[in-house]
Amino acid sequence: MPSIENFGTFEGKDVSAVSIANTNGLRARLITFGARLTELHVPDHTGETADIVLGFDTQAEYAATDTYFGATCGRYGNRIREGRFALDDVAYQLDVNEGPNHLHGGSKGFDRKIWTIADLAANRVTFTSVSEDGEMGFPGKCDLKSTYELTPDNKLIIIMEADTTRPTLMNMVHHSYFNLGGQGSGTILGHLAKIDSSYYVPVDERLLATGEILSVKDTAFDFRDFKPIGRDFSMLPNVGAEIFGNGGGYDHNWCLDGQTKLHRCIEVYEPSSGRRMTLDTSEPGVQIYTSGYLSEKVIGKKGLKLCKFAGFTLETQKFPGSPNHAHFPTSRLDPGEHYRHEMVFSFTAEDPQ
Repeated sequence: MPSIENFGTFEGKDVSAVSIANTNGLRARLITFGARLTELHVPDHTGETADIVLGFDTQAEYAATDTYFGATCGRYGNRIREGRFALDDVAYQLDVNEGPNHLHGGSKGFDRKIWTIADLAANRVTFTSVSEDGEMGFPGKCDLKSTYELTPDNKLIIIMEADTTRPTLMNMVHHSYFNLGGQGSGTILGHLAKIDSSYYVPVDERLLATGEILSVKDTAFDFRDFKPIGRDFSMLPNVGAEIFGNGGGYDHNWCLDGQTKLHRCIEVYEPSSGRRMTLDTSEPGVQIYTSGYLSEKVIGKKGLKLCKFAGFTLETQKFPGSPNHAHFPTSRLDPGEHYRHEMVFSFTAEDPQ
């Protein structure tokens, strides 16, 4: 049985850390602050492992940043314009924490909670928490669960679940930043990626969904065949300029082609290490953010400087702004329904080509 260790405090409460592993080289470390993945060690083509998620060494650093490194975010991952939506003709005003808009559950979202370790095994941990009725403006009391499991065939399975007492929104997302070369190894621009998506959701200067769904054909968003992540950056507008200034890169939702309960999202290959990662998901979309607003001022684990484009997120989700775009997949959750969001990461390694 893994041991539970102290990882510091947050607002006077203890934060715990736990490590899990499989029997084939995968190892993960997680903390109760935000039900958060802080380390994920994966073998390369020689069998040497590297930690492939960005993060910090201390609880104080996680509490002080708005990068959401490794966190479980909610109730609503992504953005809602002006924090406003309606359910059954009742208008709701959410907490706004990115200019006039709502992002990732608000200023005290799931990422700022200290979750409880409800179940722990050598290769699995389950965190639970409660989101009270009215929290951050959302209706309904919700019971929450976030489970991480490492399987013998080198998969990381993440399952996020919720139940509610009143009609509400639920769009939990996992927010790790990946770099298959290892945290602090440089940018992810040379990673090769293939996304199972023929359409994407455009955003405006505040990274808010316009409501359009456009074809990726002949655009920088076309990853239907493998290409380097950074190859077509020059074709992109400076998204989020009104909020962040100069950034660049991707921070967009791709509409996934798969219609089955669990379908392919993306495959990524890092040529130097030979690491290959695939992701299957139960969700209709994925927000890919290529960390265009990070810089060398951000110091990661073991004192390693990070940089612009140091990692990429894979936030499988309902489409951004869905409460206010009726043609987007719904993020509504009613009493008696069970929210279950599944992500399956598969890892292999091969000799670099």
